[in-house]
Amino acid sequence: MLFTNLWPLASGLFLMRKIRKILIANRGEIACRIIWTCKEMGISTVAVHSTADRDSLHVRFADESVCIGAATSAQSYLNISSVIAAAEITNVDAIHPGYGFLAESAYFAEICEACNIKFIGPRPSVIRMMGDKVEARRAMKEAGLPILPGSEEPLKSEEEALTIAREIGFPVIIKASAGGGGRGMRIVRTEEELGPAMRTASTEASAAFKNGDIYIERFIENPRHIEIQVLADEHGHCIHLGERDCSIQRRHQKLLEEAPSPALTEELREQMGRMAVEACERVGYSSAGTIEFLLDEQGKFYFMEMNTRIQVEHPVTEMVTLTDIVRNQILVAEGNPLWYTQSDVLFVGHSIECRINAEDPFTFAPSPGLITAYNAPGGPGVRLDTAAYPGYFVPPFYDSLIAKLIVHARTREVAIARMRRALEVMVIEGIKTTIPLHLSIMDDAQFRAGEYSTKFMEKFLERRAAPGRAASMKV
Repeated sequence: MLFTNLWPLASGLFLMRKIRKILIANRGEIACRIIWTCKEMGISTVAVHSTADRDSLHVRFADESVCIGAATSAQSYLNISSVIAAAEITNVDAIHPGYGFLAESAYFAEICEACNIKFIGPRPSVIRMMGDKVEARRAMKEAGLPILPGSEEPLKSEEEALTIAREIGFPVIIKASAGGGGRGMRIVRTEEELGPAMRTASTEASAAFKNGDIYIERFIENPRHIEIQVLADEHGHCIHLGERDCSIQRRHQKLLEEAPSPALTEELREQMGRMAVEACERVGYSSAGTIEFLLDEQGKFYFMEMNTRIQVEHPVTEMVTLTDIVRNQILVAEGNPLWYTQSDVLFVGHSIECRINAEDPFTFAPSPGLITAYNAPGGPGVRLDTAAYPGYFVPPFYDSLIAKLIVHARTREVAIARMRRALEVMVIEGIKTTIPLHLSIMDDAQFRAGEYSTKFMEKFLERRAAPGRAASMKV
């Protein structure tokens, strides 16, 4: 029997239903994604939007909408007082933060709690713990996860960093304690590079996160980036929904994800999933979350960080497990317990997601503007999460992600062919997008063989830049 949802409709009589209206503190495709599930659950939705997003799809399809400020994120989607005011005037029961913006703000979660509005996510204390990378390393080490050798506290001096680097061996990597997305991060291969790298990383971290604390750990040269999707209730029960391979990324920004990972054996999958679940239970985690690991060439894995929210790439997990993670987030927020065990989760086939960004496929420069022509792909096993439409103006103020194209098939080989077919018929004109880049990746022999690491894009872009290669890309 396949579970189309981890809380079957047959159990509906036993569910506690407390949430009747949700404010979505986000925009774009993830806001639409949350709205679709809320409609299925009979939950009313409130969209908040900036002046630049007044014509967005999430505003059109929500039951209510509130303008919360000017175009920039700081004046709208990151403005906590405006978001809370919108929640109070529309009398919502809960706020879903999506990803990005306020999704991992412990302070915002505390404000929601103080205003008697349910924050759909983990407790503020857990968000704060996992948001500090040094504290997260310490907590996960105590919970039994393998940790890369490195500093136990934020670095206090260059001399301390040098001592640790000599102990663990070069190369090392400097990371921002409050960081993410590659900011405040520097790879160091020699002692002479250490001091300048520390100063640069700290300055960058201060500018990006208002926190200049940095730490050091051993650097793995050719890792896979593997993440485990977890789901936990507020009663101490946790399961995992398998892994995603997120190794194809540029400058630490993910471009493509797939599930399951071509690199994992059944034994390794079971071990990583079990340890992730045990760690979540130890720290008292609830809601959906993701534990990210680095997997080295010898098959050893190490905790990297935990994201205390839904991930951009969550659809590939939904496709192979036939679940709705947003629905489960809402049910957990209502206080419902998980009634099933890990053995109830089944994995079916293979799924791939391509992030379609409004960017030049060669230079990666942002390409905001008016979409003059648009065609969405369809057919068996194709899903498109997007807020784009013909005549939509892609604003220059936010992340360049405009769509996520997801496919599902029984095998990885068929999934690749299906993705290629979907990309070929997807039309977005008037702006530049990364569709040609993804088509080129689908044809790459290394990707098709499943033999890649986080260094894939560096080598891929070098091959693409060879004479005659760029001209062959269809834009």
